[in-house]
This record gives sequence, C-alpha cells and structure tokens, in this order.
Amino acid sequence: MKYVVREKMFAIGDDFWIEDESGNRAFYVDGKVLRVRETLQLQDPSGAVVAVVHKKLLSLRDAMTVERDGQVLVTVKKKRLALLHEVYRAELASGEELEIRGDLIDKEFDIEYEGERLARISRRWFSLRDAYAIDVEREDADAAMLIAIAVCVDRLVHKEHEEHEHH
Repeated sequence: MKYVVREKMFAIGDDFWIEDESGNRAFYVDGKVLRVRETLQLQDPSGAVVAVVHKKLLSLRDAMTVERDGQVLVTVKKKRLALLHEVYRAELASGEELEIRGDLIDKEFDIEYEGERLARISRRWFSLRDAYAIDVEREDADAAMLIAIAVCVDRLVHKEHEEHEHH
C-alpha cells in the first residue's frame, strides 16, 4: 500500500492527512504540539494516536524517537561511522535494527530489515510537487511505524542539510 506525505505540511504547527494511494485518509498528523518540543502525533482516522514522533533532546547526535502508548518503539539516528552519510538506522525496542539507505536528500530510499525491504520511499510515484510516497511492501508491516520512521529520517536529513549550508 502506498501512502502520500506532502512535505510542506511539516511546517511547524501544521495538521494534515496522509492519504493512501486511493486518496482515502489513512493517518492524521497533529503538529500542534510541535512548538514546545519537536513532536508530531500520527493518528488513525478515528483519532486514536498510533505513533508519536519526538526529537530527542540532549543527545549528542541528533536522534528522534517514535513512541506508542508511552513506550519508545523506535529510535532513529544516523549510522555511526557510516562511510556514506546516507545511512540511518532505526533501533527497535526489541533490539532489532532497521536500516535506512538510499538517496535521503532526494527521497528515494528504502527501510530494510536484515536485507529485506519493508518500505520504499519515493518522490517519483506522484506528480505532486513537494510530496513523497511511502510504499509499505509487506501486508503485515506496521504502516504507522514505517511512516513515522520515514518522517524522522526526513526531519533529521533536512536539519543536517541546513546545518551544512550554514557552516
């Protein structure tokens, strides 16, 4: 199933819907809480919170967490000593690790687990400007979690890119 994320919507304090490929509302993103501490809530259409994305404060290296029901599900950060700076990893609470690799700046990347692709993120599927799609390839995959991971990577890469440009 493919989901569409429009990037402009990540302006701080924005709320928006992530739609599936048929144009149905799949997840609602509540950005109101962003101002206090970079936080986004992902809700299902009934309003139940399925994932909360936080910027980790006071961590030496930028990291973001995805929580559900008050528990940290995933921590997303850049891979240490990755020769390609284009590799991020998502550490699951279970100790397993997902790898995020590809062209992160241009949003053509994969989320993999032990070499198996769980989701593909691409700008190419839609003619919409400022949008990218998340194709969750496995039916049993946790779509909300994978979307939240993609959002974390997007935020971290964007921030890193901005810092490089300012130096």
